[in-house]
Amino acid sequence: MFKKILIANRGEIAVRIIRACREMGIATVAVYSTADKEALHTLLADEAICIGPAPAKESYLNMERIISACIAAKADAIHAGFGFLSENSKFVDMCAKCNITFIGPNAEVINKMGNKSEARSTMIAAGVPVVPGTKKPVYTAKEGIRFADEIGYPVIVKASSGGGGKGMRIVESHEEFEHQFNTAQIESVNGFGDNTMYIEKYIQNPRHIEFQILADKYGNVVQLGERDCSIQRHHQKLIEESPSAAISSELRKKMGDVAVKAAKAAGYENAGTIEFLLDKSGDFYFIEMNTRIQVEHTVTETITGIDLVQEQIKIAMGEKLGFTQEEIALEGHSIECRINAEDPKKNFAPSPGKITNLHIPGGKGVRIDTALFHGYTVPAVYDSMIAKVIVHDVTREKAINKMRSVLGEFIVEGIHTNIDFQYEILNHADFQSGNISTDFISQTFQDNGI
Repeated sequence: MFKKILIANRGEIAVRIIRACREMGIATVAVYSTADKEALHTLLADEAICIGPAPAKESYLNMERIISACIAAKADAIHAGFGFLSENSKFVDMCAKCNITFIGPNAEVINKMGNKSEARSTMIAAGVPVVPGTKKPVYTAKEGIRFADEIGYPVIVKASSGGGGKGMRIVESHEEFEHQFNTAQIESVNGFGDNTMYIEKYIQNPRHIEFQILADKYGNVVQLGERDCSIQRHHQKLIEESPSAAISSELRKKMGDVAVKAAKAAGYENAGTIEFLLDKSGDFYFIEMNTRIQVEHTVTETITGIDLVQEQIKIAMGEKLGFTQEEIALEGHSIECRINAEDPKKNFAPSPGKITNLHIPGGKGVRIDTALFHGYTVPAVYDSMIAKVIVHDVTREKAINKMRSVLGEFIVEGIHTNIDFQYEILNHADFQSGNISTDFISQTFQDNGI
């Protein structure tokens, strides 16, 4: 049993983890940068330790300072949430060497699944369907263009160590390949310190479907249904929902079984996500595995009643899963909208600043995960997501109606947000009918320059 956990993160996910620990009777330690001295997670935790100045590389990405804070606080374990060090194998190794439990998979699995080329190879060997693509890493445009010409355009160039849409370019023709490849590779080097690329056939107008899995130390693996994450802008998710309007019970079981197979092939332990592309014919392809809790884990919690963060902690403590696959039931429909501090009218430019007026909605089937409070100043140096609005109802139609009602009541003044833009998406006939794909935003709002 852990007595104390250090949270190596900030914002709403840090608050989320603190609350899960409180319910389990586990003390918490927050770490914070000077920009977050008055942040909610530092106020809610049992202890708070400053780990450096505002830039993330000097604070939330500074492994030595976080490990030192954990040792000084005598914490048993570290939960890194998502982003920052949550999928950093070097950090996981450092934790192990200092006898600190990292709440998540081990470094070997993170390396295997974090490297997209190796992840593809692992899945191919396990019989998991993957998008046709290069079997070996690609380092030059000359290498890549031969493969792209062979399988036909469009293709997508991806950074092997990438994520969040960085180091990724869609290439429509032979003529533009070299420029797009080099641009993506430079972005990969700058963002991840890695020039390793790979190339896949670009599946046009697919849905982005991911399956939540849990795996304990004893070989037990379950899947908790899918999340449809097709509403994206520049490969960044905006709206997630579960279940998907495009998936039948038969396809759900088929994809879920493949997700479990994929997790077992990786030797996975803890919470993770198997991500697929689903085409219009019902064929699906593995694209990657996220070796951490996801931003959108909330919709899975809502339809299953399972607290995924608490399950992460229990697995890390050596407990067996407390339920079987047959005991997991999906009830109703859940939708999450990510609320960002950004101005859609100015090409979604970040909008940091002080919150001068705040009203957070509530009610039956409404959940708001946020670290906002009246008078809080949203820093300019971190991710722009400031809240997640989650609703639950018996049908998708009712969940959409509830989300529109909640967004209409959510007031954040002093900064710009994307609340109205989210409302516009929810009001669109194609979204309401479930006729969506990963290209929905670019095709529907292209006149706005989005």
